[in-house]
Amino acid sequence: MKNQLAVTDQGVPETFGYTLKRKLLGPPLVNDQIHTERLSRPLALGVLSCDGISSAAYGTEEMLIEMIQVVGLAAFTLILPMTLVILAGVALVVLSYREVVSVYTRAGGSYVVARENFGPRVAQVAAVALLIDYTVTVAVQTAAGSAAIVSAFPQLANLPVIGPQVLLWISVVAVIVMCFGNLRGIREAGRAFALPTYLFSGAVATMIIVGLFREVTTGLGHVHAYAGPTFPVGHSTEGILSVGMMYMLLRSFANGGSSLTGIEAVSNAVSALLPPEGGNARQILVTQGAVVAFLIAGISWLAHVTHAIPYEAGFPTVLAQEADVVFGSGAHFMYFVVQAATALILFTGGNTSFSGFPFLASFVAADSFLPRWLTKRGHRLALSNGIIVLTVISLILLVATRAQVNGLIPFYAIGVFTGFSMAGFGMARFHKRVKERGWKRRRIINGTAAVYTAIVVAIFAIVKFTEGAWVIVIIFPVLVFLLIRLNREYRMESEVLENLQERRKLAVVGKAPNYSRRVVLVFVDSVDLATFAALRYARGLRPTGMRAVHFVVDAAHAEKLRQEWVLYGQEVPLEMIDTPDRRILRASSELVIREVEQPGTSVTVVLPRRSFSPLLGRLLHDRTADKIAAVVSRLPNCVATIVPFDVESRVAELHAHAPVAGDGAMPAAGTAPGNGTAHKDGTVPASATGPGPATTGQVAPGNGNGTRPAAKATVLPPGITDISALGTARKAAVEGRVRAVEIRPVEHSCVFECVVDDGTGTLAAMFYGRTGIPGVSPGARLRLEGKVSMRADGPAMVNPAYELVGRPEG
Repeated sequence: MKNQLAVTDQGVPETFGYTLKRKLLGPPLVNDQIHTERLSRPLALGVLSCDGISSAAYGTEEMLIEMIQVVGLAAFTLILPMTLVILAGVALVVLSYREVVSVYTRAGGSYVVARENFGPRVAQVAAVALLIDYTVTVAVQTAAGSAAIVSAFPQLANLPVIGPQVLLWISVVAVIVMCFGNLRGIREAGRAFALPTYLFSGAVATMIIVGLFREVTTGLGHVHAYAGPTFPVGHSTEGILSVGMMYMLLRSFANGGSSLTGIEAVSNAVSALLPPEGGNARQILVTQGAVVAFLIAGISWLAHVTHAIPYEAGFPTVLAQEADVVFGSGAHFMYFVVQAATALILFTGGNTSFSGFPFLASFVAADSFLPRWLTKRGHRLALSNGIIVLTVISLILLVATRAQVNGLIPFYAIGVFTGFSMAGFGMARFHKRVKERGWKRRRIINGTAAVYTAIVVAIFAIVKFTEGAWVIVIIFPVLVFLLIRLNREYRMESEVLENLQERRKLAVVGKAPNYSRRVVLVFVDSVDLATFAALRYARGLRPTGMRAVHFVVDAAHAEKLRQEWVLYGQEVPLEMIDTPDRRILRASSELVIREVEQPGTSVTVVLPRRSFSPLLGRLLHDRTADKIAAVVSRLPNCVATIVPFDVESRVAELHAHAPVAGDGAMPAAGTAPGNGTAHKDGTVPASATGPGPATTGQVAPGNGNGTRPAAKATVLPPGITDISALGTARKAAVEGRVRAVEIRPVEHSCVFECVVDDGTGTLAAMFYGRTGIPGVSPGARLRLEGKVSMRADGPAMVNPAYELVGRPEG
């Protein structure tokens, strides 16, 4: 089988957008290749562990930021026991997730665990936690990577224009590059992003080993001062058990919890591993945990020895200061190696989210708690929609915080540790329910990890509340509610659309409706090729009644339309309805309601739509046809059909085949460019019509009962009779406002009909042999005198005497 789709030679040109996508992302992959796009164990360790391993680069620094401002230099002593507490958390989380990947070999991590053990609604807590975690991870990792670059090259901060925001600019570029790499597909992303994990681990491990050797042999000095202010050094002398000291330690512990982020990434992408997925995932978790623990312990020990202090600008980082001291001038090139490796892994640490976020979003969407378009795979078999959503949100976070790691941390840990807790509690419940071999020991492991991480969530929400955690505390329940609300909408739709099995059980046989009267209304606003294409389609429906309808908003335009209609389309009746309030949507609904009120009637509304290029069309046109179709299709016994007419292709065709003078082209004003000539019967040649119709669909009967409000009753002049009081076979005089006019053909002639409303009722006045009367248009006030006849829809006069007593406004 070929690895790429063959380029077809069917003469169908590709769009510019697809051509550009193919150039950027490469040829599309076929669906059969989806099973081959898996990660081997070494590749998966590089791709999925880079988030967890890279967290070691800033975990120690975040702990020092809180402690140094309170206890000063004593922070370099307290950092060691605080690191031991963090390492205990790393061990617990790794052990807990080993149980997760042993049981749940599908991707999804804590979301799948919570769904299977607590139900889909409770699982949305884990879903929101993970989605927040992934989003903030991208922002934090890229911001920290930018700080590593500027630490190595501090002169970047002095660049013109971008210098003050150099961290933000570097972070934005990094996110866009990661997005592009992942859109190309999983294997391409793995090859590009696995190397930095090994490079960083090796470089920092070398730094730690060399630093320990130098401390034992020659001794390590303290770091020297760098340009820029450090965080203020405190001088607290309170006891370790005082309230202020405990609060500081809790804040430091909360910041240090960022070192645990990313460990869960393997469980969220188990399905991306080669078989056996569970066994490979367990080995990757253990390897990742061991590397993370060694790096965090080593960096904290070197901070204790060298007194590397955090700077307010975010650079130079604690890790950069340690590398500068350890390698000194003799092997100073290794300083740049460490910084390059740190920057690379921090940037690619965010890539873990680009693997996990789309997988998780697709699972949640498959459960109908997120929009279903998140389940679709893109050009290169990647879940492209999820990747793009993650990119946009992470860029917003970076811009909002100006790419400052310390400003992003308050958004971070609540989502991360909530996911840890849901996984731990869910697995504890699983072990109790299944009671497999060794279930008690496993339950203790998962339960302890769940309690530990739940405590971290509570601590973080309290001590970081005023620094930004309040945003997550508020957004978190709102997002959970929205996901559950979206699921309810999907379930309601399913109950309506997928109840065939219940109908079959109840022996309910669906019968096709048999309408004795099928009315087609073609809404028109101009006489052009798009209108004729719609009329041609309407005739093909073979209705029992068909007429064109124009809602009069502008009297001058309506009169011009009437004249053109008489010239080119008078074989089809044209009804002109007065719409003084310009509410076309309401007027169209009222018209349809009046039609379907007659028993056995179905109405099809045909709407010509002129299609333009996407950008130009949205700028220049308000898509009225789509709006009318959306309103009308909700009414009972009515369906709206849009007949598109591609104006852009007709313009190109017109330029390609410019008509010569005297070729008989239709000269009417208001016609759209084209190469076809309208026939007298209102049709156009096949080449001039647009593509086939797009039907919006028919909705179950509603309860629409709106009717058009009658004209306001006025004091009648002498000799004028109320329309409601008219009888048959007698002469009478009436006066009222013209509500609608219609022009329709009758046996080699035509009739001009106007509907007059005096507030008590309506009367139809028919003038045979006329296509119009000057001044008589919707909104005009008319006095009629003649013999009254009664029709099924009310009184009527044929060729009455008339007097125009008031013209329409405007």
